[in-house]
Amino acid sequence: MGKEKKLTTAAGIPVPDNQTSLTAGERGPTLMQDHYLLEKLAHFNRERIPERVVHAKAAGAFGTFTVTNDITKYTKAKIFSEVGKKTEVLGRFSTVAGEKGSADTVRDVRGFALKFYTEEGNWDMVGNNTPVFFIRDAIKFPDFIHSQKRDPETNLRSDTMQWDFWSLVPESLHQVTILFSDRGIPLGIPYMNGYGSHTYSFINAKNERFWVKFHFKTMQGIKCMTQEEGDRLAGENPDYHTGELFNAIAKGDFPKWKLHVQIMTEEEALKYKINPFDLTKVWPHKDYPLIEVGIMEMNRNPENYFADIEQAAFSPANVVPGISFSPCKMLQARIFSYADAHRYRLGGNFERLPVNAPHATKVENPYQRDGLMRFDNNGGKGPNYEPNSFGGATEDPSHKEPPLKIYGDADRYEQKRGVDDDYVQPGDLFRLMTAEQQQLLIKHIAGSLKKVPKEIQERMVGHFTRADKAYGEGVAKAIGLK
Repeated sequence: MGKEKKLTTAAGIPVPDNQTSLTAGERGPTLMQDHYLLEKLAHFNRERIPERVVHAKAAGAFGTFTVTNDITKYTKAKIFSEVGKKTEVLGRFSTVAGEKGSADTVRDVRGFALKFYTEEGNWDMVGNNTPVFFIRDAIKFPDFIHSQKRDPETNLRSDTMQWDFWSLVPESLHQVTILFSDRGIPLGIPYMNGYGSHTYSFINAKNERFWVKFHFKTMQGIKCMTQEEGDRLAGENPDYHTGELFNAIAKGDFPKWKLHVQIMTEEEALKYKINPFDLTKVWPHKDYPLIEVGIMEMNRNPENYFADIEQAAFSPANVVPGISFSPCKMLQARIFSYADAHRYRLGGNFERLPVNAPHATKVENPYQRDGLMRFDNNGGKGPNYEPNSFGGATEDPSHKEPPLKIYGDADRYEQKRGVDDDYVQPGDLFRLMTAEQQQLLIKHIAGSLKKVPKEIQERMVGHFTRADKAYGEGVAKAIGLK
């Protein structure tokens, strides 16, 4: 037994009695001057910050990333500067549609968010467990998420809402095919891949730009559960994935992922058969093979879930020299929207919270002052404007990126090129599946699609048929549609 700890208020005032309120006599009313009671209740009322609109339910852990292969010809990012180099990392693994108390084992895309605490600042890779997404233009994103959430009349999740949206947005077919496949419900977080999904850019020491895709391949092997297993666990143990990850790390069974990248030159991107920035498409591996980069290991559980995971704020805007953006419409919008969501949830100083603060770099004064939850010295007596004559932080032109060439007129464009339609890759994926996998896919789709109006069913079957005749015929038969 260590030294006994004495309870105080947040202001450090000793608490004489934490079990009984101050009252006017033994049976009298509670007194307003019982500031111990008032502080306790007031703080309790504010213990829940707004939950994330999407990716609300998650598990998380800390770990390390170790470089195993030299890719310095593509990027000058110091995280990749030498083989054997280790970097601390935080991972948050989530479902997309459900609320914070929802079940882990539902059929849903999984968020795969990573924060690398590099010596040049934090690099956030905020991806999913799928290499594509339902839409390719962020102007559709609020509508898409509304279709996955609750019906405004009944407050229930609605098969009709989601299939109505998907049937009117054919670009979603690739992701829908993945979601309803046998990989739609991972056996656990260690048994799923993670992807940057978007196209990003690498910039090397010569200031040359390369387009890049990030792939975190599970070293435990991909393992999934059936719909029946997922449904059973959703009732018996809705926190199944969260508990499995925590317990695995607690007993030293550390999950690992191997990072690979695909690389495309700027010149290749101009003439490639598909738009390389379309989030509903993959780059075929035969054209752009995977290049090994390193191994990520999750090996430390959070000490306090709220402080370490709920307050963790990931943003695609957080890149370091040598890693940057692309013209992907979804990525461009996420650069703004993620940080903006955290300002709403956590306040304007969210990146000063310990879990979000960089580890190896000193944050030079960015001339940001004041605001809620400012718990450092608020910049002290230094200047709060720039330029200034008093030794304030200055810009570093050495990190300037090469110019990005822009083509064409400002307009509202669809991201399509040549044969870059919405049915080729979903059809290819269906034909890659075994007969058993195809039947499971059709079974999973039918279980949900059969509940929606016939008009929506017919639209969806039309999309499945355009991807592959057998795909459409199989779904039609399974839902009893001629």
